[in-house]
Amino acid sequence: MDESIVWLTFFVLSVFVGVEVVSKVSSTLHTPLMSGANAIHGIILVGAVIVAGTADSTGTLIVGLAAVLLATVNMVGGFVVTDRMLEMFGGPKRPRKAEAGEDAA
Repeated sequence: MDESIVWLTFFVLSVFVGVEVVSKVSSTLHTPLMSGANAIHGIILVGAVIVAGTADSTGTLIVGLAAVLLATVNMVGGFVVTDRMLEMFGGPKRPRKAEAGEDAA
């Protein structure tokens, strides 16, 4: 069996498993799970950098750089979304003090 078919099959099956797992999570667990997923994405980013750095062929280098780009976007986006979600649970925000020279109306 051709190795590329094995890798493609592995990829497709992992996508299906990932979609099923994520779709079954209740909305109250998304914030804690995203925090843990961000740590995993950091590990994935390190792995993608290692793969891109040790690439032997142009195809491997392109796939490695795409993995670095996607892992970076995924990790940064996860931190941004988690930060916004955690802000929703914060207490009421205090109004800023009036700057010197401004009238407090």
